[in-house]
Amino acid sequence: MKKRFGIDIDGTVTCPASMIPFINQAFELNLTYEEVNEYDLTPFVNVPEDVFAKWFLENEPLIYKGSPLAAGAKKVLNRWKQQFELFFISARGPQLLEVTEKWFQRHEVTYDHIELIGSHDKIDAAKRHHVDLFFEDKHDNAVMIHESCNIPVILFNTPYNQDPLPDGVIRVNNWDEADSWVQQWLKKQMALKRTPKENQLARG
Repeated sequence: MKKRFGIDIDGTVTCPASMIPFINQAFELNLTYEEVNEYDLTPFVNVPEDVFAKWFLENEPLIYKGSPLAAGAKKVLNRWKQQFELFFISARGPQLLEVTEKWFQRHEVTYDHIELIGSHDKIDAAKRHHVDLFFEDKHDNAVMIHESCNIPVILFNTPYNQDPLPDGVIRVNNWDEADSWVQQWLKKQMALKRTPKENQLARG
């Protein structure tokens, strides 16, 4: 039976700096990705919170349509498509499903399922779909999914997720590192299923 991966989209499959050009243009800023040291972008803009929220809601489709792929994501995800089930679980609202599906198709990124839950609380979706491993960029999401679902979570390293991590959340710098971790994890999973004699034979 294939392992099933739960995968966040924004900041994980898309480049984590995707929002910065849109914010800079809309609010006449010169913000850099490295300056964004917390997930909430409100403190970095020069307008009230409700104004920023309204702007974001109005511009979500444009932002998501124009978000570039994270480096290495397409190569790794398309390599995984025969080996794993890829379930993309995002905080985007359900009304953005068409935009999201077209983005995946345009960038030729494979998927088995896309679920837009309209909330950062992905625990229920992860449990409902029985995912074996999750991929995130939001620190508290990663920790809560790990602790509630008792599964490993891969956290993609960004300036805004630098708080300490529990042992079950693994920080990686890119998709190649994520792939290397997954391959090692699979070997350990297979070893656990083998008998002692089979493990001895596997070691030569």
